[in-house]
Amino acid sequence: MKTATVKELKTELTDRSHQELIELCLRLSRFKKENKELLTYLLFESSYEEEYIINIQREIDDQFELINTTSYHYIKKSIRKILRMIKKYIRYSKNKETEIELLLYFCKKLKNFTPPIQNNTVLKNIYHRETLIIKKKITVLHEDLQYDYTLELQKLLF
Repeated sequence: MKTATVKELKTELTDRSHQELIELCLRLSRFKKENKELLTYLLFESSYEEEYIINIQREIDDQFELINTTSYHYIKKSIRKILRMIKKYIRYSKNKETEIELLLYFCKKLKNFTPPIQNNTVLKNIYHRETLIIKKKITVLHEDLQYDYTLELQKLLF
């Protein structure tokens, strides 16, 4: 089966009735957890971006508490898992400020994590890669926000 292009999907969706669109969305939500999460964000959380950020930060806190600190191998796996989760939530939002907020929060948590990440090259590299990503994302924001986020980023750099 050949997948339709976005343009073809858009024109086909404009021809459908309101009830058919609802049924299509509900059917989509049954197939993948990510589809359901995206619909949840779009319908319930997109208008309350600050609350969305706070909820994700709580989830990040919970995930950091669950990290098995017996070995750096388990720590690396858990950190990567948390980062994948954050990136998924960032994709839902598509808001640059939300992205920067969440990545800054992740870097703060990682920097203050015990055992220290300075003892492990992979964790240091993850940390530095994310700070570089933040730095790049800051440049596309408004000047006032650039200044505020740059100050926060400076606090995080070793």
